[in-house]
Order: sequence, then C-alpha cells, then structure tokens
Amino acid sequence: MSQTEQQFDQVAAICRDIFTKKMKDYGSSWRILRPQSVTDQIYIKANRIRSIEVKGISKVDEGIRSELIAIVNYGIIGLIQLELGTAETDDLTYERGVELYTKYASEAKKLMMDKNHDYDEAWRMMRTQSYTDLILMKIYRTKQIEDNLGKTLISEGIDANYFDMINYAVFGLIKMEEAKN
Repeated sequence: MSQTEQQFDQVAAICRDIFTKKMKDYGSSWRILRPQSVTDQIYIKANRIRSIEVKGISKVDEGIRSELIAIVNYGIIGLIQLELGTAETDDLTYERGVELYTKYASEAKKLMMDKNHDYDEAWRMMRTQSYTDLILMKIYRTKQIEDNLGKTLISEGIDANYFDMINYAVFGLIKMEEAKN
C-alpha cells in the first residue's frame, strides 16, 4: 500500500468516525436535504475556510480541519442523496447509512488513486489554499449544473464535482496531518 493510500485511509477513518457518531446522535436527519442544500452546506464550510485563510484568525472554536472533515462528509451525503433522492423523513437506518458512506468513501479513494497516478501526485506540491479555491470552484460549477436542472452539454455531472470536493478536502487533511507530525 502506498503512502498516499495509507494517508487517505487514515483521514477517511477520522471523517467516518465523525459521520458515524453524528448518525448515532442525529440519525439520518440529513435525508431531508435537497441536493442544492447539500451544495450550499459545503459552500458554507469552504467559504469559512477561505475566510480564515484570508483573515488569519478564527473567532469560532472550530478551525479549518473540522470544516474539511465536514466537506468530506457532506460530499458523501450529497452522493448518497443523488443515489436515493430526497426523503421526507430520516428514513435511513444507522447500518444502511454507514454502508452507503463506506461505498462512496471507497469510490472517492479509487478515483483519487487513479487521478493521483495520472497527475503524479501533483497535489503534494500545491498550496493548501489552492484546495480551498478548487473546492469553491467545484461548488460554483455544481450550483450552475443544479440551476440547469442537472443537464450539461460537455461537462461531468454533480456527482463528479462532489467526488472532487471530497478529494481536495482529503488532500488538505493529509497535509494538516503531515504538518502535525
């Protein structure tokens, strides 16, 4: 297993732990979110990261790390919502929620590893602020696709953008973990 694969797994385990604990606390209350609301939730998190990066301080006791974790988890929630559609209640059992979470985290990892091969780990040379900007760009693309009722002429769909947001957030988390060690 490569270093990047191990690092992805470590970060994914942190994100999964938060997701599963919140599923225990709140159930699947997020099932009522329409895809546009999931996208807006990711926007809030990414915009806050950018604000902290620009201002250099945070007045709320949660930093960039927790927002990146939230982007990973909301990205996976978005993918689940695209698959299942929006529900009127929290209709997902804990077990099924975790199963779907694991499925999409695995798909994100596979995509990241494939792209990592093709791009030769270029993300390692990028500044972490670039991940924030790229996530925000993907959000704006997603919002445009949503405004176009999911139709694109040549571009990838909403799911591809969610996967990219997840993986950029994972890159940021990996870099933060490396800086800690």
